[in-house]
Amino acid sequence: MSPLLAQAHPGLPGHTHGFANGLAHPLTGLDHICAMIAVGLWAAQRGGRSLWLVPLAFVSIMALGGMLGMTGGALPFVETGIATSVLILGVLIAASVRLPLLMSVFIVGVLAMFHGYAHGAEMPATASGLAYGIGFMLATASLHLCGIGMGLAAQKINSVKLVRYAGGAIAACGVYLIFIV
Repeated sequence: MSPLLAQAHPGLPGHTHGFANGLAHPLTGLDHICAMIAVGLWAAQRGGRSLWLVPLAFVSIMALGGMLGMTGGALPFVETGIATSVLILGVLIAASVRLPLLMSVFIVGVLAMFHGYAHGAEMPATASGLAYGIGFMLATASLHLCGIGMGLAAQKINSVKLVRYAGGAIAACGVYLIFIV
């Protein structure tokens, strides 16, 4: 029962039928919530053009991953990749890693591919892929904005360590998710 609570990929048929289900899906699992907020936190921590480029890269590549999943293309270790993405993003935040912008975009792009693939692969043939995709992209972007907002608020009150502690908590969630995958 624990993996079902921790992950948004229970594999139940019929849970991806349209916009509302796509909107709800990223909000129903610890893996997605942590990863999406982490992308926003890391973008805020980096600042500058990262504020919009890092989340935009995640949403864009996630959409491509969703299309790959819908077409039946193969991507190995999807659930492990999703769990690992939480750990990686948490560590990047906790360690306050500042990579070149292109490397940051590349990293979140690779991680986003796993999240998107999982969304697309779970979609039944009768579902509206466009409506569901728009829903999960909007929910993902909203979670990114929450992370950005938290990161900017922490900077405003001069509590940069708070963001790093949040990164540590996200990394701990990643470790937990890796062990239940």
